Amino acid sequence: MTRRWGAQDLLDLVLDDGSFVSWDSPIDISHHPEPYRRELEAAAEKSGADEAVLTGRGLVRGRPVAVVANEFRFLGGSIGQATARRIASAVRRATAEGLPVLATTSSGGTRMQEGTPAFVRMVDISRALMDHRAAGLPYLVQLRHPTTGGVFASWGSLGHVTVAEPGALVGFLGPRVYEGLNGVPFPEGVQTAENLAAKGIIDAVVSPEELPALVDLALAVLVDGPSEPTLPRREDRPTERRTTVWESITRTRAADRAGVRDLLRHGATGTLRLSGTDQGEFDDTVLLALTRIDGQPCVLVGQDRSRQSPDRAMGPAALRGARRAMTLAEELRLPLVTVIDTPGAELSPEAEEGAIAGEIARCIGTLATMTVPTLSVLLGQGCGGGALALLPADTVIAAEHAWLSPLPPEGASVIVHGDTGHAAEMAAAQRVGAADLLADGTVQRVVPEIDGESAQELAVAVAAEIGAQLRRMT
Repeated sequence: MTRRWGAQDLLDLVLDDGSFVSWDSPIDISHHPEPYRRELEAAAEKSGADEAVLTGRGLVRGRPVAVVANEFRFLGGSIGQATARRIASAVRRATAEGLPVLATTSSGGTRMQEGTPAFVRMVDISRALMDHRAAGLPYLVQLRHPTTGGVFASWGSLGHVTVAEPGALVGFLGPRVYEGLNGVPFPEGVQTAENLAAKGIIDAVVSPEELPALVDLALAVLVDGPSEPTLPRREDRPTERRTTVWESITRTRAADRAGVRDLLRHGATGTLRLSGTDQGEFDDTVLLALTRIDGQPCVLVGQDRSRQSPDRAMGPAALRGARRAMTLAEELRLPLVTVIDTPGAELSPEAEEGAIAGEIARCIGTLATMTVPTLSVLLGQGCGGGALALLPADTVIAAEHAWLSPLPPEGASVIVHGDTGHAAEMAAAQRVGAADLLADGTVQRVVPEIDGESAQELAVAVAAEIGAQLRRMT
């Protein structure tokens, strides 16, 4: 890091020129002991702020947003009782006015001069934020250097989307406190923004200069309504099968088959990728995003076949990430799109101990009981419980050569025939193909595929159908 950004600097950077209106009232410090009053007065003179946070309302590229900005130069950004009341009041006002909240933190935590009475006020902030989320309103967080202690353990960790500036120290335990208590330094590299992103605790490392664009991307999905479709939708084709099911299975296993990344690259706009479970797990075999598919805002969770292999299957953490996407969609009242494309979930002792079966069950249960519109897309391979975990949506569509089966056809062949040589026969007998799924009512619409088409062309066709179905459901 080459610059430590102050609260007003961040507001000037992110908000439209001249749009900021302060919500802050003067703070009475007359009741504090004289030594503490002198500290507060010196902090105000040093920082140019009257407290460790600034709050108010502004515009981000024309969209109204409430802001809560930590000022580290005011007593290390520490949170006293008045600071906490200011934050909670701003969040409650944002909730009442239906505004998203953008918070930017830089703090050592609770203000030690005020002790426990200040410490417990973190609960008030958290309660206000949970009420804000319960109202279906977005909460975006930027963690600046440093963010530690009670701030990270409360309002710094409750965002729908959370990023941190490069190289920022972010952690629960301040390293100086650890060293003072234990006599040895805290291990290097643990409490860094980059490590937290790698562990799936935050979504990304983003420089302050990139923050306006990121907030714009997020609000375009979370706040803006649908836009007009632009992608051509393919007409229905007669439902008779043009190839064998085994030929379809072979096509979906090809390296150049369209995947979820192609879908986002060619059929979506304004995509903001999210990362991990936000609880310390990251498995990129499942991709999470806020995006607009053919103009329709949604939360997307998709199985990324390009990240799956016999040596690297979709594990429990990937499914916990999927449930994070489901929770986000439900809280933000956005449609959820799931994309199924997996050769199967991880089969290993580690997966068993990581509750793979329970995570499949919880995904199914969560998805089947969501109140927002849900759309499942069977894009390619749909193998086993890992595929079923993302299936039970309001509407299910499938690419023409996609398939869904309880086991790989080779595995079914081993169970029934004792060898893999009857895989094609088993695939046909088990009615795994898209045409059979349509006839059986598992799928409601099949997107025709064109022989020889590129991954981009198929991705555009599927995206057009997703957009059409979302428009129908919302």
